Amino acid sequence: MVQIDFHGGVEEIGGNKIHVQGLKNSFFLDFGKSFNSEGDYFSEFLQPRKLNGIMDLVEFGLLPKIKGLYREDYLRHLGLNHHQKPSSDGILISHAHLDHVGYLHHIRDDIPFYMSEETYLIIKALEETGMAGFNNYLNYADDFQLLAKARLNKNSKTTHKRANAGDTKKSRPIEIVEPYKDFEMGEFTIKSAPVDHSLPGSCAFLIDSEEESLVYTGDFRFHGKREDETKKFIKEAKKFAPTTLITEGTRIDRERNTTEEEIEKKARELSLSHKGLIIVNYPIRDLDRFLTFYEAARDSDRTMVVNTKQAFLLNAFSGRGYPEIDDVAVYVPRRTWGLMGGQSQVCFDGEWLCSSEIDREYILGDYKGWEKEYIAWENNVNYRDLQERPEEYMFQCDYFEFKELIDIKPENAIYIKSKTEPFNDEMEIDGRRERNWLNHFGIEVHTGYHASGHACGPEILDMVRDISPEKVYPIHTREVRAFDVLKEDGIEVIYPEIKG
Repeated sequence: MVQIDFHGGVEEIGGNKIHVQGLKNSFFLDFGKSFNSEGDYFSEFLQPRKLNGIMDLVEFGLLPKIKGLYREDYLRHLGLNHHQKPSSDGILISHAHLDHVGYLHHIRDDIPFYMSEETYLIIKALEETGMAGFNNYLNYADDFQLLAKARLNKNSKTTHKRANAGDTKKSRPIEIVEPYKDFEMGEFTIKSAPVDHSLPGSCAFLIDSEEESLVYTGDFRFHGKREDETKKFIKEAKKFAPTTLITEGTRIDRERNTTEEEIEKKARELSLSHKGLIIVNYPIRDLDRFLTFYEAARDSDRTMVVNTKQAFLLNAFSGRGYPEIDDVAVYVPRRTWGLMGGQSQVCFDGEWLCSSEIDREYILGDYKGWEKEYIAWENNVNYRDLQERPEEYMFQCDYFEFKELIDIKPENAIYIKSKTEPFNDEMEIDGRRERNWLNHFGIEVHTGYHASGHACGPEILDMVRDISPEKVYPIHTREVRAFDVLKEDGIEVIYPEIKG
């Protein structure tokens, strides 16, 4: 018999951590961060401590107590037992949103991760361009290590030094899965099925064993640019005839969704009618949403301006059906000393010079290593370009980049918000600050430009009926009872519970 234990994603949005155990083998479906549950105890300035390994998260039930699952360095640092053999044969990753991958950092380095190539590229960008912290997703760096010093000073009392991340960094075992191509994990035969979601590379999984056949949807929708992929998945899942379906139900209580096509039409009309700067805020890893605004900008003779993180991602996705990096402009912000733009002063041996007069190498010192490629990019822009020719640009600017508005000082600008509405207290507070900034600069706000990454209620229920499993587990939802209607179709609805 196959046992399914839920360690997250139960009556909440995200945080999926589902342990599937057969007679001899086991694996996880995703290993995500629960933003709501973690937010009950931690915040931006109250973070789990690396010095306490996994135990700050275990303390509050945010990570399951499973032997043989976690990193050796974190366990041994606390004097805890480390099992020689891993207790899981792998982790199947449906997509790269943090509520599905956010806790991968804590997994030991001999458990392989299975993912699509696009998911790999997004996680790579997340790891390389994100803030330092718990971000050992694809790579693994041992902590709490002392290494022998290459050269000993006669006055030194120690023979070893603390290792940094670069000293101990190594690659995790990553398996790239191809759509609908079988791969084995012990007694399980598995294949991935691409689906439409608000992130490239998202997939469901079809899992077979002698004991049970299982389908896991991950997150999916029908109203994006890849709806045909979701429809094909349902067709294949129906032929697969699973005994068990684990499905998301984020928007099970909604009757319809705004489509990506509707957003593109509205954005194009607004872009054609407005003569000043257009500022847009959308999730930068949602490349389909980027494409929506890119096409609206192109059709209104504007240049799409992206930040360095999105430029990095576009480079990674070169040749995959998205605009190339040469098709956009890269916005270079002022950092640290603020030398970009040629208006700041810097002191050379007592003499103050304008940054426009100094060598570019000094300016590059303001930026991280991965960013420097884009600082030297031929088609980059800075605040002065947007200030002088605002009608030529559509400017992608996240809330956390609003400081750029102080430099740009936009006049007759509009702001298109293309993100989900606030759903917790912290987001409400950020929303008030967002409005304060926009009001201060007299920027007109346009909302209603967001398409969810999730199917609506009728679509979810029709999907379950089409696949026709014996039983269904609703996860990634706060409305599990909305699935009860499926009992009339002879489908057993099981409310999952967190494994104690």
